[in-house]
Amino acid sequence: MSDDVKINRGLIGVYFDRSGISHIDGAKGELSYRGYSIHDLATKSTFEEVCYLLMHGDLPNAAQLAEFDAALKAARHLPAEVHSIIAACKDGHPMDVLRTAVSALAALEPASQDASLECFTANGIRLTAQVPMIIAAHHAIRQGRTPVAPDPTLSHAANWLWMLKGEKPSEDAARLADVDFILHAEHGSNASSFAARVTVGTDANLHGAIVTALSTLAGPAHGGAAEDVMKMVHEIGTPDNAAAYVKAKRAAKEPVTGFGHRVYRAEDPRARHMREGVRKLGEEMGAPEWYAILQGVVEAMKPYARHGLNVNVDFYSGVIYQLHGIPMDLYVPIFAIGRMPGWIIQCIEQKRSNILLRPLTLYNGPEMRDYVEMAQR
Repeated sequence: MSDDVKINRGLIGVYFDRSGISHIDGAKGELSYRGYSIHDLATKSTFEEVCYLLMHGDLPNAAQLAEFDAALKAARHLPAEVHSIIAACKDGHPMDVLRTAVSALAALEPASQDASLECFTANGIRLTAQVPMIIAAHHAIRQGRTPVAPDPTLSHAANWLWMLKGEKPSEDAARLADVDFILHAEHGSNASSFAARVTVGTDANLHGAIVTALSTLAGPAHGGAAEDVMKMVHEIGTPDNAAAYVKAKRAAKEPVTGFGHRVYRAEDPRARHMREGVRKLGEEMGAPEWYAILQGVVEAMKPYARHGLNVNVDFYSGVIYQLHGIPMDLYVPIFAIGRMPGWIIQCIEQKRSNILLRPLTLYNGPEMRDYVEMAQR
């Protein structure tokens, strides 16, 4: 019987449901949210507008966006107990602290326990606003500083940088952070989104699903690429070393971080929007060499593009964070800030036609055998 069963390890190529959220064409290198090209959204939209689009299915008009933005800003607060919890585990990894704080919110905010479809959006808006606050508060507390209060006059991305650094970002820096969040907002049935849907499939509440997603994103095989790219850049040191670095990696049959993707054979369509931003921010921050190193690696990797080893979005993200002076252990939490609307709508979509996700495994252990009493073992 086992010979008739096809095993798709990693669920590669398996469609478990239909979805109207995002579309990925890996062969062509295309990505769209709700039918809108990622290129249009990255160049013409804002993160708040993309959040609305993902959660509600259509782009908002001016009044709808204003109402949605006001709801996000009104949710920029954390219970005092969460700050105490953050302080108690301030020496932990930021992803562990973030996951713990979100779990605490489930216990501290009664509305979080409502697992009805109607409350998923409201809870999602609140969590979208709170996640960057948790990350910024933890960073301040572990440095011995008082967390920076949110600024209601700033956008989601600009306010995040303000809370993290305690200084207002330039217009260009805020816009680049906004684009970064847009590009990471949604990406189909990736590991963390699928894990969140598995949790919702049990009729758990949204906070529980987001805790699951955060736990999954924390794994380096999913969320760690931006940090690994920055480590590579430091290892290369100067643009002149890039070609030799790539040559040595390829000779040793080792991967070059930031190239290749599970679903893309062509270049990741999100990468181009980070490339120019890195160049401009590097010049603004007086560190153009980071961009030069990245481009040196890109040039050295061109011969391998025909094998599907094209640059992905995380290749540029880490340098953006580095230019802001952000520690490497915050790179994955920043990924989580951008991915919040994607996780939320994936959970909402799962909830709308819910079914317990329970795949099978093909048993290949011992045949049936007799139990041996302790004295005879």
